[in-house]
Amino acid sequence: MEGNSIASVDNRHQSRRPSLARSAALGIVLFVLWLILSGIFEPLLLFFGALSTLVVVFISIRMDVVDNEGFPVHHIVRIIAYVPWLLREIGKANWDVTKLILNPKLPISPRLATFRGSQRTDLGRFIFANSITLTPGTITVGVYGDEFEVHAVTRDAFTGTEEGEMNGRVAQMEGPH
Repeated sequence: MEGNSIASVDNRHQSRRPSLARSAALGIVLFVLWLILSGIFEPLLLFFGALSTLVVVFISIRMDVVDNEGFPVHHIVRIIAYVPWLLREIGKANWDVTKLILNPKLPISPRLATFRGSQRTDLGRFIFANSITLTPGTITVGVYGDEFEVHAVTRDAFTGTEEGEMNGRVAQMEGPH
C-alpha cells in the first residue's frame, strides 16, 4: 500500500512536456524582444542572440514553467485589448495625482481598504494587483486568496478598483474558465 502512494506522488511531480508550438512561440517572443532591446543586427551577435534564446527556452522547459500561466499565449488578444485601457487609466490617475499635489491645500485622505476580486487564477490576481499598483495614487499592499488590500492617497482613488471596472476587465481578460 505504501508503494502505491509513493508512485502516485511521483506521477504528480513528473514534468509535463509543453507543446512544441508553445515552446517555439516562447523562443520567437524572446528572440524578438532581444532584437528590440539590443538593436544590433550583425551576424555574429544575431547568432549569439539566437543561441542564448535557445538556452533560455531549454532551461524554461526543464524548469517546467512553459505552461498556460508561465507563458499565456492563449490570452494574448485579450491582453493586447486590455493594455490601452490600462494606459488610459494610468494617464487619468497621473493627472488626478498631479492636480492633488499642485493644490496648495494638499487635500489627501489616505485610505487602506480590503475588497474581494473576481479573478479565478493566480495570473489574473497577479495582473489585477499589478494594474492597481501601476495606477498612480494606489498600491496593492497584499493579496490574500481573492482579497486585495489596497492603499490609496484619496477616497476617490478606489473607484476604479473597488467598485469594479478594473476588477471586471481583468476578470474578463482571463476568459471563460
